[in-house]
Amino acid sequence: MTARVAERPTVREHGHATDVAGVLVLGACVLWALISAAGRDARPEGVVLAVLAVAAGYAVGRIVGTLLPVAAATAAALGLLGFVLFPGDGVPGAVDAAVPMGRTGASAALLVLAAGAACCAAAAAGPGPLRTALRALAVVVAGTAAVLGSAVGMVATVGVLLCSLAAVRMRRRVLGLAGLALATGLVVGGSWAVAEDALPEGPAVSAESLLTGHRVLLWRDALAMVREDPVRGVGPDRFGGLSPTAQQTLYADGKPHSAALQQAAELGVPGVVLLGAAYGWLLCGLASSPRPTPVVLTAAATLTALAALASVGNALSFTPVTAAAGLLAGLATARTAAVATPEVEVEADVP
Repeated sequence: MTARVAERPTVREHGHATDVAGVLVLGACVLWALISAAGRDARPEGVVLAVLAVAAGYAVGRIVGTLLPVAAATAAALGLLGFVLFPGDGVPGAVDAAVPMGRTGASAALLVLAAGAACCAAAAAGPGPLRTALRALAVVVAGTAAVLGSAVGMVATVGVLLCSLAAVRMRRRVLGLAGLALATGLVVGGSWAVAEDALPEGPAVSAESLLTGHRVLLWRDALAMVREDPVRGVGPDRFGGLSPTAQQTLYADGKPHSAALQQAAELGVPGVVLLGAAYGWLLCGLASSPRPTPVVLTAAATLTALAALASVGNALSFTPVTAAAGLLAGLATARTAAVATPEVEVEADVP
């Protein structure tokens, strides 16, 4: 006598450890901003708003990414592209052909995120005309950056597209994530070396010509503030009022145009550590994501490009950018929805 046992494939689930780590890291970012601002004429609201934007975007991405992974990523790409082409009054950072590389604003970052979302949708769509159309959308985004005069945005979007194409052939996501983390570290370390005037004369001159001397002076003001108080910094949103270079600059926005140096100047060394921890949390979440490896590595490449832009510009100073970054990370780490599959009958002898 035999019995038929229904065997169903197991569905890989996303672990909760990275979610708990994310809550702790983001909560620590808010707490430290409040501690640094205590007793000073500081404004921690910017840090709190950025953290809330990342958390909200991440939560939305996790939800819609589970239900409609391809459609949600496509809608995100189109929405971000429209955001750049038709910005509202509250969305500064429009691309200007006269703006040098060091002053990259929100538009270049949003275009990079739009290209990343389109490539993630293409990677999740599977072979076919839809994948080709979504990759064409990423090409359109890169072309938009060129038309708007953002050379940095165009290079970054093309880089994301190339990384997405290469990710199709990669099988070990951890190796790819490690390489992207190393690239981020090199960019941040390079900006810090420029600020410290630690580069040889030739590379230093080339870097200053790309970044402009004004940008380098802002970075050196930030380092001076770090030396003044390496633990608490000068307080959130106080760089512009204490930087001699910013005070002497017409139409200055009060930012050093480097996320790491801004964190170091305003929140001290712990602020830089927490910023790195937030980036590391996103990479760890991607490493354990149930999504296919091409989707994961494409999202990681996009976040790495955003980190590079933030190292030489003020991209993370805009709420739409931080919210979109959280959204992309959520889409790439969403659980895989259970799909009904035919039962596999296995015969077993029953005494």
